[in-house]
Amino acid sequence: MLKTLFCRKTPVQRVEVPVVEADAAHGLTSQQVQQRIQGGWDNPPVQSPGKTVGQIIFSNIFTWFNFIFALLALCIIAVRKWLDLSFMGVVLSNTLIGIVQEIRSYKALEHLNLLAVPRATVLRDGREQEVDVAQLVRDDIVQFSAGHQICADAVVVTGECSVNEALITGEADEIRKVPGDTLLSGSFLVNGTCRARLTAVGCDSFVNRLTLEARKGKRAGRSEMMRDLSNLVKYIGMIIIPFGLIMFYKEHFVLGRPIDMAVPSTVGSLIGMIPEGLYLLTTLALVAGVVRLARRRTLVHEMECIETLARVDVLCVDKTGTITESAMAVQDTVPLPPYSEQEIRGLMVSYTAAMQPENDTMEALKRYYDGQPGLTPLDTLPFSSVRKYGGVAFADQILLLGAADVLLPLGKETIREQIADYSSKGYRVLLLARTHSTLEEEPRELEPLALILLTNRIREHAPDTFAFFDRQGVGIKVISGDSPLTVSEVARRARIQGAEAAVDARTLPEEQESLRPLMDRFTVFGRVVPEQKRQLVRALKAQGHTVAMTGDGVNDILALKEADCSIAMASGSEVATQVAHIVLMDNDFSVMPSIVAEGRRVINNIERSASLYLVKNIFTFLLAVVTLLFTLPYPLSPAQLSLVSTLTIGIPSFFLAMEPNNKRISGRFIRNVMIRALPAGLTDALLMVVLLVSYRSLGLNERTLATVSTGVLGVVGLMMVHVTCQPYTRLRRMVMAGVAVAFALLYTLLPQVFKLTRLDANGWRALALFALAAVPLFGGLQWLYQRGNKRRAANQSSASG
Repeated sequence: MLKTLFCRKTPVQRVEVPVVEADAAHGLTSQQVQQRIQGGWDNPPVQSPGKTVGQIIFSNIFTWFNFIFALLALCIIAVRKWLDLSFMGVVLSNTLIGIVQEIRSYKALEHLNLLAVPRATVLRDGREQEVDVAQLVRDDIVQFSAGHQICADAVVVTGECSVNEALITGEADEIRKVPGDTLLSGSFLVNGTCRARLTAVGCDSFVNRLTLEARKGKRAGRSEMMRDLSNLVKYIGMIIIPFGLIMFYKEHFVLGRPIDMAVPSTVGSLIGMIPEGLYLLTTLALVAGVVRLARRRTLVHEMECIETLARVDVLCVDKTGTITESAMAVQDTVPLPPYSEQEIRGLMVSYTAAMQPENDTMEALKRYYDGQPGLTPLDTLPFSSVRKYGGVAFADQILLLGAADVLLPLGKETIREQIADYSSKGYRVLLLARTHSTLEEEPRELEPLALILLTNRIREHAPDTFAFFDRQGVGIKVISGDSPLTVSEVARRARIQGAEAAVDARTLPEEQESLRPLMDRFTVFGRVVPEQKRQLVRALKAQGHTVAMTGDGVNDILALKEADCSIAMASGSEVATQVAHIVLMDNDFSVMPSIVAEGRRVINNIERSASLYLVKNIFTFLLAVVTLLFTLPYPLSPAQLSLVSTLTIGIPSFFLAMEPNNKRISGRFIRNVMIRALPAGLTDALLMVVLLVSYRSLGLNERTLATVSTGVLGVVGLMMVHVTCQPYTRLRRMVMAGVAVAFALLYTLLPQVFKLTRLDANGWRALALFALAAVPLFGGLQWLYQRGNKRRAANQSSASG
């Protein structure tokens, strides 16, 4: 029976091959290996959840935005009006920047996502061989030892080992594996060695099934700003094709203008309706933010997620790796009477010096209890997660160290209460005890000496980071696979508000409707499985929240994919870094406020600058409608609009968009900018309509009309730049003066470049008249806007009060 595997980078046919339980000392034969490779039972990586280079290029080129402009460019090319193609520079720049930035992130991620163990030791034909993990096949016997990552699902055949499944389950506990136990891909061997038979490879392994699930899942929607801009282009695109046909009919057939004049006029009216420069400005501002974050060792996978994170009102975090450091640390030594802390430290220095650093716990102990040992070890008993303790024999005593609840003798209730109290505070409690039995015997006649408290150390800047989010009104939800009591205590020490509100996720309902009310009630969710993490994120989004999710493990990828903005640690699993929008290369959660600040800089500054662009869109649309209704000639060409757009929109908006701006975001993007742009847009439209109706009586021809119209639009545009630059800074004064001088020079000295004509006396009188009329008209409309803005703010304040 044939089955096509589409999950691979190159689809292959899979043929059924019988399972073989190969001998642990011999492994498969070369013939059996070839049979499995040919049958599709090898272990290549599956397709990444991210885009390929081809998909990146395709998605940036073939957009509705580019389609509209390509159609308009073809119209201009058909009539050979090359100067009127200047608008395509913005379109090509926007597309190129988008492609380059995404490919840059893709390449950086490819470099980051090298497998931790690219080769594995396998037994074939009775000999040990080293092969690439992609060349392993189902039923292979693979040798694993401490530090190795499990590269495919397997079952232990011989040997014993301890496995850390933190990247899969979220719990850092070591799990003992003996013959017959399952090893899941993505987990690590902490100590011991074993031989295991591979049972699920390639698309069938646990980690690859989650990868495929993440790739199938729908990526969270676009950010509000980009969604609004895309919708604006989409709706404009729906009307400009029929609108353009009507405009051309009016220009050519009704007004009798030749095709080489009618086409540029029609295209000019349509281009003016599309905020093409705003797309480029947004892209440039986002790229600048990406570059600034890269200097802080933060890889941005998708540019627009910077904005999304700035709008986030709920941040979901994991405990290990986000709130705490991944490595264990000794928190305190608690001597038990009659021993002193100095005596206990001396014993622990000798104990740890005798032991090998075979797991995270012993590494933490050796770091804390460093020094010159005072006792000489005679024998050691390595720690085992089965018996939960280890030991060292010295000349005059035997010391045991292990889980306090296992080693503590009966009748020591006072000490047991101490252990319970520390455990409830999130500590892992070890008991140091002296025994009179041998290392091989069961512990007896134990004398408790001290309690050793271990914990995952809270990251140095975590409390300040969470305090920042609290001040910004961002709620924190801690979602972890650990015990809710432990996680709650860790959250409290990190100063997360509401940390005491903890729940065991195993008690939560599965239905979304029942789950949603509980999201407001609890802050800490413990014992959460991967699918539940995704359900919790969905429940928060269903309540109208914008949700960000941090994570580093395989157990996090479904929730990362579901979140509006996802942040992964570079030290985590390969799949998590592929799925996430943002990767923290130094695993430093403290950079999160700077990422939020970049988002606010982008949104607030673009929102302010976007009003400059929408002025053009508003007046162009209104003017086009008026010229259609009253069969008036459309006075502007694309080249003339480019002069006004560049100096009163493009250049000032670029500088304004790069300024620092950490104000909290409020209101809807498109509504805010549309209202701010109305005064100048209406001023332009009213002046243009009056000019069109009266230009003959003012002694102007159509060429002079276009030149005067361009001058009037420039004056109103400069007044709008003046309003946008307030309050003035040194940079804003320079920008205002620079664009005003540049417009005056280009308008008067280089008119032919922009298809303008030199004005005669009638032309200059008309320009002066309409420029003077623009001042009170724009000032009155701006006063109405400000008054309405104050009234709206007062209504919102009274409503919230």
